[in-house]
Amino acid sequence: MQRAAEAREGQVSRFFEEVSTRVAAAAGRPWAFVLAFGIILVWAISGPLFGWSDTWQLVINTGTTIVTFLMVFLIQNAQNRDASAIQAKLDELIRATREARNEFIGVEHLSEAELIRLLEVIEAVAGDASKRHQAIERLISRR
Repeated sequence: MQRAAEAREGQVSRFFEEVSTRVAAAAGRPWAFVLAFGIILVWAISGPLFGWSDTWQLVINTGTTIVTFLMVFLIQNAQNRDASAIQAKLDELIRATREARNEFIGVEHLSEAELIRLLEVIEAVAGDASKRHQAIERLISRR
C-alpha cells in the first residue's frame, strides 16, 4: 500500500516537473508576452462596451491574480531544478579540479551568515579589492 502511494506521488511529481518546465519555457518566449499584451489590449478596448463596470475590472483582476499565483509555483519549481543542476555541475568541477578545495562542495547548505563570512574570507585571500576592481575594469574595457 505504501509503495502504491509512493508510485502515485512519483507520478504526480514527474507530471508537475514536466508541466512546470514547459510552462516556464513558454512563459519566457516573445509570443507569450505578445499574447498577454493582446489580452490586456482586448480587455482595455472592451472597457467602453461594458461601461467600465466593476465586473469588467474584476475579470482582469481575477484572471491576472490566478495566473500570477499559479506561475509562482511553476517557475519556482523550474528555477529550483536549474539551480540544483548548476550546483551539481559546479560541485563536479570542484571535485575534478586538482587545485580546487573540496571543502567548497555543499556550501549552498550553509546559513546566510556563514555564507557571508565565507565570502569575506575568500575576498580577503584574493587580495586588495581595489586592484581586483581595476583588473575587472581592464578586462571589461578590452571588449
